[in-house]
Amino acid sequence: MKITVIGGGGVRSMFLAKSLAQSSKELGITEVVFMDNDEKKLNIFGRMAAQVSKRLAPDLRFLLTTDPADAVKDADYIITTIRVGGDEMRIRDERAALDKGILGQETTGAAGFSFAMRSVPALAQYCELAKKYASPHVKIFNFTNPAGVVSQTLRDMGYDFTYGICDAPSGFLHSVAKLYGAAQDRVSGECYGLNHLSFFSSIKLDGKEIMPELLKDPRLYTDTDMRFFGKDLAEHFGCALNEYLYYFFYREEAVQNILNAKVTRGEVIRDVNRHMMDELSGMDIENDFDNCLKIFEHWYGRRENAYMANETGMQGKTKPYHFDIYEKDAGGYAGVALKYIRTRQQGAESEMILCVPNQGAIPGLLEDDVVEVTCTIKGEVLIPNRVNNPGDLQMELIRRVKMYERLASEALREKSTAKAVDCLMVHPLVNSYSLAKKLTQEYLKVNEAYTKGWQ
Repeated sequence: MKITVIGGGGVRSMFLAKSLAQSSKELGITEVVFMDNDEKKLNIFGRMAAQVSKRLAPDLRFLLTTDPADAVKDADYIITTIRVGGDEMRIRDERAALDKGILGQETTGAAGFSFAMRSVPALAQYCELAKKYASPHVKIFNFTNPAGVVSQTLRDMGYDFTYGICDAPSGFLHSVAKLYGAAQDRVSGECYGLNHLSFFSSIKLDGKEIMPELLKDPRLYTDTDMRFFGKDLAEHFGCALNEYLYYFFYREEAVQNILNAKVTRGEVIRDVNRHMMDELSGMDIENDFDNCLKIFEHWYGRRENAYMANETGMQGKTKPYHFDIYEKDAGGYAGVALKYIRTRQQGAESEMILCVPNQGAIPGLLEDDVVEVTCTIKGEVLIPNRVNNPGDLQMELIRRVKMYERLASEALREKSTAKAVDCLMVHPLVNSYSLAKKLTQEYLKVNEAYTKGWQ
C-alpha cells in the first residue's frame, strides 16, 4: 500500500510520519511519500519526518519529492494538508477582517473564505492528478482548511473520493477518556454539525451514557477543550461543544481579546516557524537528529502553549513540550485516516467522525450538504448516523453556516464576486451586506495572484 502526503513539508510532518510508521506493518503500508512544493521546508521538516520513520519502521520505503505527479502515482490513499500562500497570506486574511471589526479566524471566521480562494484551486489540481495517476480506488483525506468549505466545494466539483477529516472531535473524546483513566476505545460519542461547528449529543463510557455527569464535572472545564466555555452555557445546551464554537458564542470577546493582544494567531505561527526554521536550517538532520528534535520541541511547545490564548484571554499550557517518537500514537488527523483504512481492511463494523455528505443524517439539511457527523462504516459502506432531536439552537447556527458554505462553494466554482458577497453577508460573524461587500473586494485584492477569471 502506498500513502502520499501532499504538504509533507509542514511543521507537523513528524506527527504524520510517526502515525504512518507505527501502523505500517499492521496495515501493510509499504511506501510513504511526502510531497511539498516548498523545497526548503521539505528539506527540514520532511527530512525530520523521514528520520522518525526510519527509527520506527526501517523497512518502510519513505520518500521526499517536490513532484506532485510522481507523488500521487499509484497511491492508494492521499492526505492533503497544504497552506497556499504560506503564513504571510494567512496574516493578511486575518488582518483584513480585523480591520473591519470582524473575527479573522482562518476556518470559522471570515478569513476562511479568503483561504479557500487559494486552497480550492490548488486541491482541485491535486484531485485531477490523482484521477490521472493514482490508484483507481484512491481515497483523499483532506485536512486543508477551511475544511468545511473545502470539503463541500470539492464534493460539488465531483471529487466524491474526498473526505474531510479533523482531529478536534476525536481529540476531545481522547481527553474525556483521560479524565476517566480509560483506554481511548472505551469512549464513544455521537457528533453532529459542521467542521469546527459540531456538538456531541451523547458520550458513552463502556456503552453507558455519561453526558449528564460529564457536564457537571469541573475537570471538563479545566482539563479539556471545554475550558473555553462557561459551565452555564454547556448545561444550557445539554451537550459538549467543539472548541471552535467559542468564536460564535463569545464573538465580541474573541475580537476584543485579539485586538488587545495586538497579535493574530497567524503572526504567532509565522514568528515561531521562522525561528524554528532559522535554527534547524543550519543543522545536520540525519547525523544530529536528537539535537534537532530538542530545537523542534522548544519552538513547537511555544506554538502549542499559545493555542487560542490570545483569542480567549486564557493562559495556555505551561508544561514543557516533548515529542516522544516511541510512545504509542494518540491519533491526530493521520489517526482518523488510518482508522478508516483499518476498518475497511478488517471488514468489521466501526464508528468514526468524518466530514461527508449528509444523506439525511441531520434533519433540515440537504442530502449533499457536507456535514461533520459520526458515521458507521461497514466494509465499503459508510453510513452517517441519523441525528434525532438535534436542538433548535444548535440547528439555527448549523443551518446559517451551512448556507454560507453552500454559497462559498458556488462563488469558488463560478468565480463569482456577487456570490462571494452573498456568502460573507450570511456568515453569522459578518452578518452585513456593506461589510461583506468591502471584505470581498479586499480579499480579491489580497488574492489577485490566485483569482484570475473572477467576475
